[in-house]
Amino acid sequence: MTEAKHKQHLFGLVFGHMATQVVATAVRLGVADAIGDDGRHGADLAAGIGTDPETTNQLCRALAALGVLSETKAGWFRLTETGALLRTDRPDSLAPFARVFADPAIQATWRELDSVVRTGQGSFGALFGKSFFEHVAADPQLSTHFPAALRQSAAQTAEALPAHYDFAPYGTVADLGGGDGTVLAAILAATPRLRGILIDAPPALAAAPATLAAAGVADRCAVIPGDITAEVPPGADLYLIRNVLHHAPDERAVAVLSAIRAAVSRGGRLLIVDPALPDTVDGSLPDTMYLSDLHMRMIGGGRGRTQAAFEDLCARGGFTVTGFRLLPAPMAFSLIEAVPDPGE
Repeated sequence: MTEAKHKQHLFGLVFGHMATQVVATAVRLGVADAIGDDGRHGADLAAGIGTDPETTNQLCRALAALGVLSETKAGWFRLTETGALLRTDRPDSLAPFARVFADPAIQATWRELDSVVRTGQGSFGALFGKSFFEHVAADPQLSTHFPAALRQSAAQTAEALPAHYDFAPYGTVADLGGGDGTVLAAILAATPRLRGILIDAPPALAAAPATLAAAGVADRCAVIPGDITAEVPPGADLYLIRNVLHHAPDERAVAVLSAIRAAVSRGGRLLIVDPALPDTVDGSLPDTMYLSDLHMRMIGGGRGRTQAAFEDLCARGGFTVTGFRLLPAPMAFSLIEAVPDPGE
């Protein structure tokens, strides 16, 4: 790489926060929905969404430079395949994801990164006097967008997991913190004789009956409200915990694992779906995983963990890790399989 390219790379990193705001503004204004399938002239787009024509054209050209739009002729814009993911009328829309990460509270939290690095303490609670999840619950827009973003993540797992793990040997799988049941429904649909138990806090389970019914598996799945840090019901020979531990500091993560250990039978297994970071930044994971690692620390004290750290964490919770397997992109999460420690 030449010196000029190194400089351009650094410029791109420094300007990154501007790119975030360009995309976030486009989502808030509904640009992708307004452009639609046929493309639209910038002036016509501005009239449709109630914005200033000249500045709207600048916004669209910035989006085109970022690969979200293409400018097919002067002032005429179309969605790229990337930009089409911001339409709200498609089931795999990433518009809620963009809204969450560009939320003013999240942006304010990231401005405190230097303090977090100095102290090791998350900044969200100190800034706002409540946890991130309490903030989400109190914000009408975020309380809509955040669950939608989680559902999109769950949909990616639901598509990948049944093809990359053999659930056939098990009789009952319990999905801990499984939300609306998207992942468990996919597992049960792919494994006809398997039964399921879905456990989460009551608000998270509100849509679960409809999700399970739509997949045709409601008759094979019990839905149980509960706090997985306090008690996990017995009765499953495989316990699944997805996208939970990296949100939690070690103490809470060990509490969750210990609750599972108290429920699981000696011959049972635990399957964790979470980021497992390599010992060095070797290019095997996208850079977003390392940004997410910092993000977890800042909003609540969670963090990404290496394989060795997962082995230690599981040992503290009463499990022995037996294997790691990386799920395919774009997830970049790992399947971490563990068995109860016979010494516990």
